[in-house]
Amino acid sequence: MNRQDVVVIGAGVAGLVAALELARRGLAVTLTERADTPGGKLREVAVAGQRLDAGPTVFTLREVFEDIFDAAGSDFASQVGTRRVDVLARHAWSAGQRLDLHAGIERSAEAIGDFAGAAEARRFVRFTRDAQTIYRTLDASFMRAQRPGPLELARRAGPGILRIRPFATMWRALGSHFRDPRLRQLFGRYATYCGSSPFDAPATLMLVAHVEQRGVWLIEGGMYRLAEALAALCVRHGVQFRYGAHVSEITLQGDRVSGVRLASGEWLAARAVVANADVAALPAGHFGDSVRHAATAVEPATRSLSAVTWNLVATTQGFPLLRHNVFFSADYRAEFDDLQRHRRLPRAPTVYVCAQDRGDTAPASPLPAERLLCLINAPADGDQRLARPGEIERCAHLAFRQLAHCGLKVDRRASACVTTTPEDFNRLFPATGGALYGEASHGWRAAFRRPGARSRVPGLYLAGGSAHPGPGLPMAALSGRLAADCVLLDRQAAAS
Repeated sequence: MNRQDVVVIGAGVAGLVAALELARRGLAVTLTERADTPGGKLREVAVAGQRLDAGPTVFTLREVFEDIFDAAGSDFASQVGTRRVDVLARHAWSAGQRLDLHAGIERSAEAIGDFAGAAEARRFVRFTRDAQTIYRTLDASFMRAQRPGPLELARRAGPGILRIRPFATMWRALGSHFRDPRLRQLFGRYATYCGSSPFDAPATLMLVAHVEQRGVWLIEGGMYRLAEALAALCVRHGVQFRYGAHVSEITLQGDRVSGVRLASGEWLAARAVVANADVAALPAGHFGDSVRHAATAVEPATRSLSAVTWNLVATTQGFPLLRHNVFFSADYRAEFDDLQRHRRLPRAPTVYVCAQDRGDTAPASPLPAERLLCLINAPADGDQRLARPGEIERCAHLAFRQLAHCGLKVDRRASACVTTTPEDFNRLFPATGGALYGEASHGWRAAFRRPGARSRVPGLYLAGGSAHPGPGLPMAALSGRLAADCVLLDRQAAAS
Protein backbone atom coordinates (compact mmCIF):
# COMPACT_ATOMS: atom_id res chain seq x y z
CA MET A 1 0.00 0.00 0.00
CA ASN A 2 1.30 3.43 -1.00
CA ARG A 3 -0.59 5.90 1.15
CA GLN A 4 -1.22 9.30 -0.35
CA ASP A 5 -2.37 12.40 1.46
CA VAL A 6 -4.83 13.14 -1.36
CA VAL A 7 -6.05 11.46 -4.51
CA VAL A 8 -7.61 13.78 -7.09
CA ILE A 9 -9.92 12.09 -9.60
CA GLY A 10 -9.95 13.73 -13.02
CA ALA A 11 -7.35 15.94 -14.69
CA GLY A 12 -9.75 18.59 -15.92
CA VAL A 13 -9.00 22.21 -15.05
CA ALA A 14 -10.57 21.95 -11.57
CA GLY A 15 -8.65 18.75 -10.80
CA LEU A 16 -5.38 20.20 -12.03
CA VAL A 17 -5.82 23.34 -9.93
CA ALA A 18 -6.85 21.38 -6.81
CA ALA A 19 -3.83 19.07 -7.18
CA LEU A 20 -1.50 22.02 -7.71
CA GLU A 21 -2.83 23.96 -4.72
CA LEU A 22 -2.47 20.96 -2.42
CA ALA A 23 0.95 19.91 -3.68
CA ARG A 24 2.47 23.39 -3.43
CA ARG A 25 1.38 23.45 0.21
CA GLY A 26 3.20 20.26 1.03
CA LEU A 27 0.74 17.41 0.57
CA ALA A 28 1.49 14.24 -1.37
CA VAL A 29 -0.96 14.24 -4.29
CA THR A 30 -1.78 11.60 -6.88
CA LEU A 31 -3.94 12.71 -9.79
CA THR A 32 -5.78 9.90 -11.61
CA GLU A 33 -7.15 10.37 -15.11
CA ARG A 34 -8.83 7.68 -17.18
CA ALA A 35 -7.80 9.37 -20.44
CA ASP A 36 -4.20 9.47 -21.67
CA THR A 37 -3.91 13.25 -21.47
CA PRO A 38 -4.99 16.05 -19.12
CA GLY A 39 -7.72 18.60 -19.81
CA GLY A 40 -11.11 16.95 -19.33
CA LYS A 41 -13.60 19.05 -21.29
CA LEU A 42 -10.65 21.22 -22.35
CA ARG A 43 -9.77 18.77 -25.11
CA GLU A 44 -8.52 18.50 -28.66
CA VAL A 45 -9.49 16.30 -31.61
CA ALA A 46 -7.50 15.40 -34.70
CA VAL A 47 -9.01 16.26 -38.08
CA ALA A 48 -7.17 15.88 -41.38
CA GLY A 49 -3.84 15.72 -39.56
CA GLN A 50 -4.46 18.90 -37.56
CA ARG A 51 -5.32 19.51 -33.90
CA LEU A 52 -8.54 21.38 -33.16
CA ASP A 53 -9.98 22.69 -29.91
CA ALA A 54 -13.09 20.64 -29.16
CA GLY A 55 -14.10 22.10 -25.80
CA PRO A 56 -14.19 25.63 -24.34
CA THR A 57 -13.07 28.27 -26.82
CA VAL A 58 -13.57 31.56 -24.95
CA PHE A 59 -10.93 32.58 -22.39
CA THR A 60 -11.89 35.26 -19.85
CA LEU A 61 -10.94 36.34 -16.30
CA ARG A 62 -7.29 35.77 -17.03
CA GLU A 63 -6.46 37.14 -13.57
CA VAL A 64 -7.84 33.95 -11.99
CA PHE A 65 -5.09 31.93 -13.67
CA GLU A 66 -2.47 34.63 -13.09
CA ASP A 67 -3.18 34.31 -9.35
CA ILE A 68 -2.91 30.50 -9.48
CA PHE A 69 0.40 30.54 -11.33
CA ASP A 70 1.79 33.32 -9.14
CA ALA A 71 0.92 31.41 -5.95
CA ALA A 72 2.75 28.39 -7.40
CA GLY A 73 5.89 30.45 -8.04
CA SER A 74 5.39 30.74 -11.79
CA ASP A 75 4.41 33.42 -14.26
CA PHE A 76 1.29 32.82 -16.32
CA ALA A 77 2.34 35.13 -19.14
CA SER A 78 5.63 33.28 -19.66
CA GLN A 79 3.93 29.86 -19.68
CA VAL A 80 0.74 30.61 -21.66
CA GLY A 81 0.92 33.06 -24.55
CA THR A 82 -2.22 35.16 -24.84
CA ARG A 83 -3.47 38.09 -26.86
CA ARG A 84 -6.41 40.27 -25.95
CA VAL A 85 -8.94 40.79 -28.75
CA ASP A 86 -10.56 44.07 -29.71
CA VAL A 87 -13.64 42.41 -31.22
CA LEU A 88 -15.31 40.04 -28.76
CA ALA A 89 -17.54 38.32 -31.31
CA ARG A 90 -19.26 38.82 -34.65
CA HIS A 91 -23.03 38.23 -34.72
CA ALA A 92 -25.33 37.73 -37.71
CA TRP A 93 -29.05 37.20 -38.30
CA SER A 94 -28.93 37.24 -42.10
CA ALA A 95 -26.52 38.22 -44.86
CA GLY A 96 -27.46 41.86 -44.30
CA GLN A 97 -27.70 41.96 -40.50
CA ARG A 98 -24.35 41.87 -38.76
CA LEU A 99 -23.09 43.31 -35.47
CA ASP A 100 -19.67 43.20 -33.80
CA LEU A 101 -19.27 43.61 -30.05
CA HIS A 102 -16.02 45.29 -29.06
CA ALA A 103 -13.85 45.26 -25.97
CA GLY A 104 -14.46 48.98 -25.54
CA ILE A 105 -17.95 49.97 -24.40
CA GLU A 106 -17.91 53.18 -26.44
CA ARG A 107 -16.98 51.30 -29.61
CA SER A 108 -19.71 48.72 -29.00
CA ALA A 109 -22.25 51.46 -28.33
CA GLU A 110 -21.29 53.09 -31.62
CA ALA A 111 -21.73 49.78 -33.47
CA ILE A 112 -25.09 49.17 -31.78
CA GLY A 113 -26.19 52.68 -32.68
CA ASP A 114 -25.40 52.03 -36.35
CA PHE A 115 -27.17 48.65 -36.15
CA ALA A 116 -30.27 49.43 -34.07
CA GLY A 117 -30.39 53.17 -33.44
CA ALA A 118 -29.10 55.73 -30.97
CA ALA A 119 -31.69 54.90 -28.29
CA GLU A 120 -30.54 51.28 -28.18
CA ALA A 121 -26.94 52.43 -27.93
CA ARG A 122 -27.83 54.45 -24.81
CA ARG A 123 -29.71 51.47 -23.39
CA PHE A 124 -26.65 49.30 -24.00
CA VAL A 125 -24.48 51.63 -21.91
CA ARG A 126 -26.99 51.41 -19.05
CA PHE A 127 -27.07 47.61 -19.46
CA THR A 128 -23.29 47.40 -19.10
CA ARG A 129 -23.51 49.34 -15.85
CA ASP A 130 -26.06 46.89 -14.50
CA ALA A 131 -23.91 43.93 -15.60
CA GLN A 132 -20.94 45.47 -13.81
CA THR A 133 -22.99 45.93 -10.64
CA ILE A 134 -24.03 42.28 -10.69
CA TYR A 135 -20.44 41.14 -11.16
CA ARG A 136 -19.08 43.34 -8.38
CA THR A 137 -21.84 42.24 -6.02
CA LEU A 138 -21.27 38.51 -6.58
CA ASP A 139 -17.53 38.25 -7.26
CA ALA A 140 -16.14 38.11 -3.73
CA SER A 141 -19.38 37.22 -1.93
CA PHE A 142 -20.28 34.22 -4.09
CA MET A 143 -17.97 33.21 -6.94
CA ARG A 144 -14.69 33.26 -5.00
CA ALA A 145 -16.17 32.11 -1.67
CA GLN A 146 -17.31 28.77 -0.31
CA ARG A 147 -20.93 28.29 -1.37
CA PRO A 148 -23.24 30.31 0.88
CA GLY A 149 -26.94 29.79 1.50
CA PRO A 150 -29.38 32.53 0.44
CA LEU A 151 -29.30 34.31 3.80
CA GLU A 152 -25.52 34.11 4.03
CA LEU A 153 -25.17 35.50 0.50
CA ALA A 154 -27.49 38.38 1.36
CA ARG A 155 -25.37 39.14 4.42
CA ARG A 156 -22.12 39.02 2.43
CA ALA A 157 -23.42 41.06 -0.50
CA GLY A 158 -25.21 43.65 1.61
CA PRO A 159 -27.91 46.00 0.28
CA GLY A 160 -26.62 45.55 -3.28
CA ILE A 161 -28.21 42.11 -3.46
CA LEU A 162 -31.62 43.59 -4.27
CA ARG A 163 -30.26 45.85 -7.00
CA ILE A 164 -29.13 42.85 -9.06
CA ARG A 165 -32.73 41.57 -9.50
CA PRO A 166 -32.07 38.00 -8.32
CA PHE A 167 -35.69 36.89 -8.78
CA ALA A 168 -36.19 38.16 -12.36
CA THR A 169 -35.50 36.00 -15.39
CA MET A 170 -32.75 37.03 -17.74
CA TRP A 171 -35.18 37.40 -20.65
CA ARG A 172 -37.47 39.67 -18.67
CA ALA A 173 -34.59 41.81 -17.45
CA LEU A 174 -33.20 42.14 -20.97
CA GLY A 175 -36.65 43.25 -22.14
CA SER A 176 -36.41 46.17 -19.75
CA HIS A 177 -33.06 47.12 -21.26
CA PHE A 178 -33.57 46.65 -25.00
CA ARG A 179 -36.41 47.21 -27.44
CA ASP A 180 -34.71 45.56 -30.42
CA PRO A 181 -35.39 41.79 -30.18
CA ARG A 182 -32.04 41.03 -31.80
CA LEU A 183 -30.15 42.65 -28.94
CA ARG A 184 -32.29 40.81 -26.42
CA GLN A 185 -31.36 37.61 -28.24
CA LEU A 186 -27.66 38.48 -28.42
CA PHE A 187 -27.28 39.13 -24.71
CA GLY A 188 -29.71 36.36 -23.79
CA ARG A 189 -27.31 33.92 -25.39
CA TYR A 190 -24.98 34.42 -22.43
CA ALA A 191 -27.27 32.06 -20.49
CA THR A 192 -26.08 29.25 -22.75
CA TYR A 193 -22.54 29.79 -21.44
CA CYS A 194 -23.72 27.70 -18.49
CA GLY A 195 -26.03 25.50 -20.54
CA SER A 196 -29.22 27.32 -19.61
CA SER A 197 -32.16 29.04 -21.27
CA PRO A 198 -32.45 32.82 -21.09
CA PHE A 199 -36.18 32.35 -20.56
CA ASP A 200 -35.58 30.53 -17.25
CA ALA A 201 -32.12 31.65 -16.11
CA PRO A 202 -31.88 34.41 -13.49
CA ALA A 203 -31.03 37.95 -14.49
CA THR A 204 -27.80 37.68 -12.51
CA LEU A 205 -26.25 35.85 -15.49
CA MET A 206 -26.09 39.21 -17.22
CA LEU A 207 -22.77 39.51 -15.37
CA VAL A 208 -21.25 37.49 -18.24
CA ALA A 209 -21.48 40.63 -20.37
CA HIS A 210 -19.23 42.43 -17.90
CA VAL A 211 -16.85 39.47 -17.71
CA GLU A 212 -16.30 39.69 -21.47
CA GLN A 213 -15.89 43.47 -21.30
CA ARG A 214 -13.08 42.87 -18.81
CA GLY A 215 -11.24 40.99 -21.54
CA VAL A 216 -11.49 38.09 -23.97
CA TRP A 217 -8.13 36.50 -24.77
CA LEU A 218 -6.80 34.20 -27.45
CA ILE A 219 -4.37 31.50 -26.32
CA GLU A 220 -1.47 30.97 -28.69
CA GLY A 221 -1.49 27.43 -30.02
CA GLY A 222 -5.06 26.78 -28.92
CA MET A 223 -6.99 26.46 -25.70
CA TYR A 224 -5.44 23.09 -24.88
CA ARG A 225 -2.14 24.83 -24.10
CA LEU A 226 -3.75 25.94 -20.82
CA ALA A 227 -4.24 22.32 -19.72
CA GLU A 228 -0.68 21.46 -20.71
CA ALA A 229 0.72 24.41 -18.75
CA LEU A 230 -1.26 23.53 -15.62
CA ALA A 231 -0.19 19.88 -15.85
CA ALA A 232 3.47 20.90 -16.23
CA LEU A 233 3.21 23.13 -13.16
CA CYS A 234 1.67 20.25 -11.22
CA VAL A 235 4.60 18.01 -12.14
CA ARG A 236 7.04 20.69 -11.03
CA HIS A 237 5.38 20.66 -7.60
CA GLY A 238 5.52 16.89 -7.27
CA VAL A 239 2.02 15.79 -8.29
CA GLN A 240 2.07 12.16 -9.39
CA PHE A 241 -0.01 11.61 -12.54
CA ARG A 242 -1.68 8.28 -13.26
CA TYR A 243 -3.05 8.42 -16.82
CA GLY A 244 -5.20 5.59 -18.15
CA ALA A 245 -6.31 5.03 -14.55
CA HIS A 246 -10.08 4.62 -14.27
CA VAL A 247 -11.37 4.97 -10.70
CA SER A 248 -14.16 2.44 -10.23
CA GLU A 249 -14.74 2.97 -6.50
CA ILE A 250 -14.16 5.47 -3.74
CA THR A 251 -13.58 3.38 -0.63
CA LEU A 252 -14.55 4.10 2.97
CA GLN A 253 -13.31 3.01 6.36
CA GLY A 254 -16.30 3.44 8.61
CA ASP A 255 -18.02 6.56 7.33
CA ARG A 256 -14.85 8.25 6.10
CA VAL A 257 -12.90 8.13 2.84
CA SER A 258 -10.00 5.68 2.85
CA GLY A 259 -8.89 5.79 -0.79
CA VAL A 260 -9.85 4.79 -4.33
CA ARG A 261 -9.86 1.53 -6.21
CA LEU A 262 -8.90 1.49 -9.87
CA ALA A 263 -10.62 -0.62 -12.50
CA SER A 264 -7.40 -2.67 -12.62
CA GLY A 265 -7.99 -3.68 -9.00
CA GLU A 266 -5.20 -1.53 -7.56
CA TRP A 267 -6.08 0.37 -4.41
CA LEU A 268 -4.67 3.82 -3.62
CA ALA A 269 -5.07 4.71 0.04
CA ALA A 270 -5.73 8.37 0.80
CA ARG A 271 -6.73 10.60 3.67
CA ALA A 272 -8.81 12.73 1.30
CA VAL A 273 -10.23 12.41 -2.21
CA VAL A 274 -11.17 15.29 -4.53
CA ALA A 275 -13.65 14.17 -7.18
CA ASN A 276 -13.33 16.36 -10.24
CA ALA A 277 -16.19 14.66 -12.06
CA ASP A 278 -19.76 15.61 -12.79
CA VAL A 279 -21.57 15.49 -9.45
CA ALA A 280 -24.25 13.27 -11.04
CA ALA A 281 -21.71 10.42 -11.30
CA LEU A 282 -21.72 9.93 -7.51
CA PRO A 283 -25.43 9.22 -6.88
CA ALA A 284 -25.50 7.26 -10.15
CA GLY A 285 -23.06 4.77 -8.63
CA HIS A 286 -20.10 5.35 -10.93
CA PHE A 287 -17.82 5.52 -7.89
CA GLY A 288 -19.42 2.67 -5.95
CA ASP A 289 -22.47 2.23 -3.77
CA SER A 290 -20.81 3.44 -0.57
CA VAL A 291 -20.66 7.06 -1.78
CA ARG A 292 -24.00 7.30 -3.60
CA HIS A 293 -25.27 9.49 -0.78
CA ALA A 294 -22.37 11.95 -1.11
CA ALA A 295 -24.41 14.27 -3.33
CA THR A 296 -28.02 14.74 -4.37
CA ALA A 297 -29.08 13.00 -7.57
CA VAL A 298 -29.53 15.26 -10.61
CA GLU A 299 -32.87 14.72 -12.33
CA PRO A 300 -32.59 14.50 -16.14
CA ALA A 301 -35.12 17.33 -16.52
CA THR A 302 -32.83 19.70 -14.58
CA ARG A 303 -29.68 19.01 -16.60
CA SER A 304 -27.97 21.78 -18.49
CA LEU A 305 -27.79 21.74 -22.27
CA SER A 306 -25.66 19.42 -24.31
CA ALA A 307 -24.46 20.12 -27.86
CA VAL A 308 -23.84 18.75 -31.29
CA THR A 309 -20.46 19.88 -32.59
CA TRP A 310 -18.66 19.58 -35.89
CA ASN A 311 -14.88 19.92 -35.87
CA LEU A 312 -13.73 20.29 -39.44
CA VAL A 313 -10.98 21.54 -41.67
CA ALA A 314 -12.65 23.25 -44.60
CA THR A 315 -12.56 26.13 -47.05
CA THR A 316 -15.02 28.96 -46.48
CA GLN A 317 -16.44 31.69 -48.67
CA GLY A 318 -18.52 34.80 -48.19
CA PHE A 319 -18.94 35.77 -44.56
CA PRO A 320 -15.83 37.46 -43.04
CA LEU A 321 -15.24 35.18 -40.07
CA LEU A 322 -13.44 36.28 -36.92
CA ARG A 323 -12.37 33.94 -34.10
CA HIS A 324 -15.82 33.97 -32.44
CA ASN A 325 -18.99 34.11 -34.55
CA VAL A 326 -22.67 33.58 -33.77
CA PHE A 327 -25.36 32.98 -36.39
CA PHE A 328 -28.76 33.50 -34.75
CA SER A 329 -32.01 31.73 -35.51
CA ALA A 330 -35.05 33.84 -36.34
CA ASP A 331 -37.11 32.65 -33.36
CA TYR A 332 -35.23 32.13 -30.10
CA ARG A 333 -38.37 31.14 -28.18
CA ALA A 334 -39.15 28.36 -30.66
CA GLU A 335 -35.53 27.18 -30.51
CA PHE A 336 -35.64 26.76 -26.74
CA ASP A 337 -39.10 25.20 -26.88
CA ASP A 338 -37.59 22.53 -29.09
CA LEU A 339 -34.70 22.02 -26.69
CA GLN A 340 -36.62 22.03 -23.41
CA ARG A 341 -40.28 21.30 -24.01
CA HIS A 342 -40.03 18.89 -26.93
CA ARG A 343 -36.55 17.49 -26.03
CA ARG A 344 -35.38 17.53 -29.63
CA LEU A 345 -32.70 19.11 -31.74
CA PRO A 346 -33.82 22.57 -32.80
CA ARG A 347 -35.50 22.83 -36.17
CA ALA A 348 -33.93 26.27 -36.67
CA PRO A 349 -30.72 26.37 -34.60
CA THR A 350 -28.43 29.17 -33.58
CA VAL A 351 -24.91 28.21 -34.65
CA TYR A 352 -21.66 29.20 -32.96
CA VAL A 353 -18.52 29.02 -35.08
CA CYS A 354 -15.00 29.24 -33.67
CA ALA A 355 -12.57 29.88 -36.52
CA GLN A 356 -9.39 28.77 -34.79
CA ASP A 357 -7.00 30.15 -37.40
CA ARG A 358 -8.42 33.68 -37.17
CA GLY A 359 -8.21 36.53 -34.70
CA ASP A 360 -10.32 39.64 -34.48
CA THR A 361 -9.28 41.10 -37.85
CA ALA A 362 -9.60 39.79 -41.38
CA PRO A 363 -6.64 37.67 -42.54
CA ALA A 364 -4.20 39.33 -44.93
CA SER A 365 -4.96 36.72 -47.60
CA PRO A 366 -7.66 34.06 -48.09
CA LEU A 367 -7.13 30.87 -46.11
CA PRO A 368 -6.92 27.75 -48.31
CA ALA A 369 -8.54 25.71 -45.52
CA GLU A 370 -9.17 26.50 -41.88
CA ARG A 371 -9.96 24.82 -38.59
CA LEU A 372 -13.55 25.30 -37.48
CA LEU A 373 -15.62 24.27 -34.49
CA CYS A 374 -19.33 24.59 -35.26
CA LEU A 375 -21.77 24.08 -32.37
CA ILE A 376 -25.51 24.03 -31.74
CA ASN A 377 -27.31 23.43 -28.45
CA ALA A 378 -28.98 20.06 -27.87
CA PRO A 379 -30.99 18.35 -25.11
CA ALA A 380 -28.91 16.34 -22.63
CA ASP A 381 -30.64 13.05 -23.40
CA GLY A 382 -27.62 11.11 -24.61
CA ASP A 383 -28.17 8.36 -22.05
CA GLN A 384 -31.89 8.01 -22.71
CA ARG A 385 -32.50 8.41 -26.42
CA LEU A 386 -30.31 7.30 -29.29
CA ALA A 387 -30.26 9.49 -32.37
CA ARG A 388 -32.40 8.05 -35.14
CA PRO A 389 -30.75 7.18 -38.47
CA GLY A 390 -30.07 10.36 -40.41
CA GLU A 391 -31.09 12.64 -37.51
CA ILE A 392 -27.63 14.12 -36.93
CA GLU A 393 -27.05 14.62 -40.65
CA ARG A 394 -30.41 16.42 -40.96
CA CYS A 395 -29.34 18.55 -38.02
CA ALA A 396 -26.08 19.35 -39.81
CA HIS A 397 -28.02 20.31 -42.92
CA LEU A 398 -30.10 22.79 -40.89
CA ALA A 399 -27.07 24.23 -39.11
CA PHE A 400 -25.01 24.79 -42.24
CA ARG A 401 -28.08 26.12 -44.04
CA GLN A 402 -28.31 28.78 -41.32
CA LEU A 403 -24.67 29.69 -41.98
CA ALA A 404 -25.43 30.00 -45.70
CA HIS A 405 -28.45 32.18 -44.90
CA CYS A 406 -26.04 34.57 -43.20
CA GLY A 407 -23.62 34.48 -46.13
CA LEU A 408 -21.13 31.82 -45.00
CA LYS A 409 -20.48 28.87 -47.29
CA VAL A 410 -18.55 25.98 -45.79
CA ASP A 411 -17.14 23.14 -47.87
CA ARG A 412 -18.11 20.34 -45.50
CA ARG A 413 -16.58 16.96 -46.33
CA ALA A 414 -17.19 13.91 -44.16
CA SER A 415 -13.55 12.87 -44.47
CA ALA A 416 -12.43 16.08 -42.75
CA CYS A 417 -15.05 16.35 -40.00
CA VAL A 418 -15.44 14.93 -36.49
CA THR A 419 -19.01 15.05 -35.18
CA THR A 420 -19.74 14.87 -31.44
CA THR A 421 -23.30 14.28 -30.18
CA PRO A 422 -24.96 14.15 -26.75
CA GLU A 423 -24.41 10.37 -26.79
CA ASP A 424 -20.70 10.94 -27.34
CA PHE A 425 -20.52 13.54 -24.57
CA ASN A 426 -22.29 11.13 -22.23
CA ARG A 427 -19.64 8.51 -22.96
CA LEU A 428 -16.92 11.05 -22.29
CA PHE A 429 -18.61 12.33 -19.11
CA PRO A 430 -20.72 9.49 -17.66
CA ALA A 431 -24.05 10.04 -15.88
CA THR A 432 -24.58 13.41 -17.55
CA GLY A 433 -26.64 12.48 -20.61
CA GLY A 434 -24.19 14.76 -22.38
CA ALA A 435 -24.92 17.81 -20.21
CA LEU A 436 -21.85 20.00 -20.39
CA TYR A 437 -22.44 22.28 -17.41
CA GLY A 438 -23.92 20.18 -14.60
CA GLU A 439 -27.37 21.29 -13.55
CA ALA A 440 -29.05 24.10 -15.48
CA SER A 441 -29.07 27.54 -13.87
CA HIS A 442 -32.84 27.94 -13.92
CA GLY A 443 -34.51 30.01 -11.23
CA TRP A 444 -32.93 31.95 -8.38
CA ARG A 445 -32.45 28.78 -6.31
CA ALA A 446 -30.25 27.11 -8.93
CA ALA A 447 -27.04 28.64 -7.61
CA PHE A 448 -27.75 27.10 -4.21
CA ARG A 449 -28.51 23.65 -5.62
CA ARG A 450 -24.95 23.24 -6.84
CA PRO A 451 -23.03 21.47 -4.09
CA GLY A 452 -20.15 23.15 -2.35
CA ALA A 453 -16.69 21.66 -2.04
CA ARG A 454 -17.53 19.45 0.95
CA SER A 455 -19.62 16.41 0.12
CA ARG A 456 -21.78 14.48 2.59
CA VAL A 457 -18.97 11.96 3.06
CA PRO A 458 -16.13 13.06 5.35
CA GLY A 459 -12.90 13.28 3.40
CA LEU A 460 -14.60 13.46 -0.02
CA TYR A 461 -14.52 16.83 -1.77
CA LEU A 462 -16.12 18.03 -5.01
CA ALA A 463 -14.69 20.19 -7.78
CA GLY A 464 -15.55 21.03 -11.37
CA GLY A 465 -18.19 22.85 -13.37
CA SER A 466 -21.09 20.99 -11.77
CA ALA A 467 -20.07 22.17 -8.29
CA HIS A 468 -19.95 25.69 -6.88
CA PRO A 469 -19.32 28.29 -8.31
CA GLY A 470 -20.37 26.76 -11.66
CA PRO A 471 -19.22 26.11 -15.22
CA GLY A 472 -16.60 27.84 -17.35
CA LEU A 473 -12.81 27.71 -17.17
CA PRO A 474 -12.34 30.42 -14.51
CA MET A 475 -15.16 29.06 -12.35
CA ALA A 476 -13.79 25.50 -12.62
CA ALA A 477 -10.38 26.78 -11.56
CA LEU A 478 -11.94 28.58 -8.59
CA SER A 479 -13.79 25.39 -7.61
CA GLY A 480 -10.46 23.55 -7.56
CA ARG A 481 -9.02 26.18 -5.24
CA LEU A 482 -12.08 26.05 -2.98
CA ALA A 483 -11.85 22.25 -2.74
CA ALA A 484 -8.15 22.44 -1.86
CA ASP A 485 -8.88 25.06 0.81
CA CYS A 486 -11.47 22.76 2.39
CA VAL A 487 -9.06 19.81 2.43
CA LEU A 488 -6.45 21.91 4.23
CA LEU A 489 -8.87 23.52 6.67
CA ASP A 490 -10.36 20.16 7.64
CA ARG A 491 -6.89 18.68 8.00
CA GLN A 492 -5.86 21.51 10.33
CA ALA A 493 -9.08 21.15 12.35
CA ALA A 494 -8.50 17.41 12.79
CA ALA A 495 -4.96 18.03 13.99
CA SER A 496 -5.94 20.66 16.58
